[in-house]
Amino acid sequence: MKLSNQTQLSEFLLLGFSEDPALHPIIFGLFLSMYEICVIGNLLIILAIFSDNHLHTPMYFFLVNLSFSDICFITTTISKMLVNIQTQSQAITYVGCITQMFFFIIFAELDDFLLAVMAYDRFVAICHPLHYMVIMNPRLCVQLVLLCWTISVLLVLIHCLLVLRLSFCTHMEIQHLFCELNQVIDRACSDTFLNDLIIYVATVLMAGGPLSGILFSYSKITSSICAISLKLGKYKAFSTCASHLSAVSLFYGTSMGVYLSASAAPSAASTAAASVMYTVVTPMLNPFIYSLRNTDIKQALKRLLLPNGSWKPLC
Repeated sequence: MKLSNQTQLSEFLLLGFSEDPALHPIIFGLFLSMYEICVIGNLLIILAIFSDNHLHTPMYFFLVNLSFSDICFITTTISKMLVNIQTQSQAITYVGCITQMFFFIIFAELDDFLLAVMAYDRFVAICHPLHYMVIMNPRLCVQLVLLCWTISVLLVLIHCLLVLRLSFCTHMEIQHLFCELNQVIDRACSDTFLNDLIIYVATVLMAGGPLSGILFSYSKITSSICAISLKLGKYKAFSTCASHLSAVSLFYGTSMGVYLSASAAPSAASTAAASVMYTVVTPMLNPFIYSLRNTDIKQALKRLLLPNGSWKPLC
């Protein structure tokens, strides 16, 4: 029997969390609240940094890009899910699925690379403080961000073009909240060896590379901090890295948890629950991580929201 071509496929079905309609209002309210917290929190971080000249430094330039990426990341994954819950539908079109997958991979990889760049920034700041402004000049900062974007776009183009060559059957169920690359490829009717190979190579290079860079940077940072004689100096040096370390741990911990849980218990509920931590909770918590322990950000937020002790509307 001849396999149907992918152009004959009309839609995928996102199984999500629960098929019980009684739970849909609770799930909708919970995820809408988390989405609003993430967007508002990251927007406040961006506005605070832009409004305060003291924060126009490389570290906060990268933080602005990370906050923007987090907003786009959570919007890509959660917006369709909220629409489906509201309309009592699990369907997503073939084109919509490929589009969602395209932007999901871009912003997931962008977060990965930005965290590595921020680790390099902290390495230069602590290990080479006298040359920090010379090394981390505005031109290099822009080039590093553009490099992150370029690699992310090239990677997603390779993945999506390889998916477009696959053949699918008719209605296809995806045990996920969104069109995740592995889930889509597993539903293909044609040979996926090349897709699986590229995913494996890309995971090793594009995830292992930045993680190795982060670990190397922090090994050097740890050595430099240990060499500081004053306890106060050690505390100040470590405090500049604490927020970034928390964000790195959360990002890699939750993303690894998704695939470990999916391998251990490959069910729709377990996969969806694990992916929530990676795609929703992590972007939502990043603004709190970078603001609660950062005095400069807290002061900038106070000046933005409460100038002269009075409330300043954001519109």
